[in-house]
Amino acid sequence: MGTLDALLLGLLQGLTEFLPVSSSGHLVILGRILGTDVDDTTFAILVHAATVLATITVFWGEILQLLRHGLTLRANPESRYLLKLIISMLPILIVGLFLKDHVEALFGSGVRFVGSMLLVTAGLLLLTHFIRPKQTRNITAKDAFVIGLAQAVAVIPGISRSGSTIATGMLLGDDKSQLAKFSFLMVLVPILGEALLELLKGEFTPAASGISGYALAAGFLAAYLSGLFACKVMIRIVSRGKLWWFALYCTAAGTTALILG
Repeated sequence: MGTLDALLLGLLQGLTEFLPVSSSGHLVILGRILGTDVDDTTFAILVHAATVLATITVFWGEILQLLRHGLTLRANPESRYLLKLIISMLPILIVGLFLKDHVEALFGSGVRFVGSMLLVTAGLLLLTHFIRPKQTRNITAKDAFVIGLAQAVAVIPGISRSGSTIATGMLLGDDKSQLAKFSFLMVLVPILGEALLELLKGEFTPAASGISGYALAAGFLAAYLSGLFACKVMIRIVSRGKLWWFALYCTAAGTTALILG
């Protein structure tokens, strides 16, 4: 993987991580176009960590307040919110512990597989346009677990993580103004944990990854900067509930991938 390839892939990762169009699916598709192998998930983990850093940057004040007031033995809004975040992470933790090899194998399933999963994403996003609960509510612990299940399913390339979690919350009747923030925060610990394990194993070194240090740095920086932009844009989009626009895009992208895959 050259530096330019890594730059383009990192830029794409940052833009698509927060938009409901599947960043992992787009990495596979662009990798095929560039003739670059991204089936090795080391680079994917690196650029995902960059977008997590972008999330921390955007929500730094809220995260600091959660940690300051939530890590206490007394029940308060912050501690209850932290508990919901922990509950939402349980499904992806199970996937990471017991199904990691199967997940990594999916990255080599081909462009047509990604295309079919993009169509699944499109269908889920489209549901939010036709199914609109009359009353909205705050995210409950039960909702957090169901949203966490959606996140676990979204490890499949082509299934959008942000799209599936936000759409699931909307279908449950959760407040749209809360969903984007919750969706972005619930992925922090799983991705950072996975990145830390890769770092401790030395997988991010040029020798282990087969990618030059310049390319790794370019991909990380591009994903971080584009992620900052996309995160702020997605918050505004979710507050308006216009996810069906992205359903049209996923339908077009998925169909193209199936035809040309």
